[in-house]
Amino acid sequence: MSELLKLENQLCHRFYTLSNAFTRAYRPLLKALDITYPQYVTLMALWETDHITIAELLERTAIDGGAMSLILKKLEDKDFLMVNKDETDKRVKRVQLTKMGKEKKTIAEEVPAQMLCKLKGMSAEESRELVKLLDKLGGCFQNAEL
Repeated sequence: MSELLKLENQLCHRFYTLSNAFTRAYRPLLKALDITYPQYVTLMALWETDHITIAELLERTAIDGGAMSLILKKLEDKDFLMVNKDETDKRVKRVQLTKMGKEKKTIAEEVPAQMLCKLKGMSAEESRELVKLLDKLGGCFQNAEL
């Protein structure tokens, strides 16, 4: 068998398993908020900058448009946010946190610290280096013709 096809040599498989591990690790932390990880990412973007267009939200989160529609619907049903037509351009939709959505930020502020506790085997320096490398890798895919 070619070394290139061995699963243990695949960078993509490591990302796949790590992505699943992160999702599993976040699940109990997000239970208090009754949200999923993609919903958490969406809310983090809104807690940072509220009342933004769906296009801005898609750009900030890098979530697929179809998936974002479902996420926004679920979060709207849970009263975290509202999606309304822009006052100046009715073709544009804006996303805005509700009072409850803003209040849930206090609970969510505990999540990053709880996640850091799960990364005991990694130093702060290693974490910073990993962020740089992941950003660099992400840039490779942004610039590549897919």
